[in-house]
Amino acid sequence: MAKLNIVLYEPEIPQNTGNIARLCACCGASLYLVGKLGFSLSSKYTKRAGLDYWDSVDLHKIESMDELYEMFPEGTFYYLTTKTDKLYTEIEFKDGDFIVFGPETRGLPDKYVKDENARTIPMKKGQRSLNLSNSVAIVAYEAIRQNGI
Repeated sequence: MAKLNIVLYEPEIPQNTGNIARLCACCGASLYLVGKLGFSLSSKYTKRAGLDYWDSVDLHKIESMDELYEMFPEGTFYYLTTKTDKLYTEIEFKDGDFIVFGPETRGLPDKYVKDENARTIPMKKGQRSLNLSNSVAIVAYEAIRQNGI
């Protein structure tokens, strides 16, 4: 298992997923795409955003979060959301942790947002959210800061 696992739950924007795939290739994280995608992985936008890094990505497409939980029953999952006050910087990341991000336009479903492992990235009041690929980079590199690549 990778030291870090990035999970995109029903991502909608191909450029974000391509950027995140490139990030995963560069930092050695596995990338899990869960559920219905809002684009085709063969989209020119997805491929362009990932450049020539796609062959270096440990990429997994799975149908549901339940399937992921079954694959990694001992895994620790953190859910990134704007709907909590608990900060991502409070996490003590361990090798093999899963960091789960929701779709760009609606975020994660309530059952994940209400989980004790839901965390947020601080933002100025009145702002809706950060770009998904920026959010993944922020949290991924905190895990790397703590544990190395």
